[in-house]
Amino acid sequence: MKNEINNKKMTVINGGHFSDLKGFYNEVSELFMKDEDWKVGTLDGFDDILYGVDSDIIWKDSHKSREDLGFDLTKEFYDNKIRQGKPFNVKLIQQKLDDLIDGKGQTLFEILIEIIGSHKNIILILK
Repeated sequence: MKNEINNKKMTVINGGHFSDLKGFYNEVSELFMKDEDWKVGTLDGFDDILYGVDSDIIWKDSHKSREDLGFDLTKEFYDNKIRQGKPFNVKLIQQKLDDLIDGKGQTLFEILIEIIGSHKNIILILK
C-alpha cells in the first residue's frame, strides 16, 4: 500500500502479511518491484532494491515481525546455511550463530532494520 503524505511517498510493509523470511521477500517484492520480472530472495537482494526506493517505509505490525523473524527463525536460517556449505562462508556463519545463541548476535528482524537504516534516503517508522 502506498500513500502520499506531504508529497513524500510512504510505503507500508505489513507484518500481518507474512511470518517468515520468504513471506517478507514476497511482501517487499510486491511493494517495490511490481513491474520487474524477478523477486527478492536474499538479504543482499533486499539491500540492492532499496537503492532505488524513493519513499519512507512504515512497518505495520512490526512487533509481530520482530517475533516471527526472531531468534528461532534466525537460528534455523544460519543452521540451513551451515548445512548447505558452499558457497557460504561456514566459519563466518557459525560465528554469527554462536553470537546469536550467546545473546550478542542479530536476529533476522534486526538485520532487516539495519539494512533499511543503512539507506539514508529512507525513514523507517515501526508501528
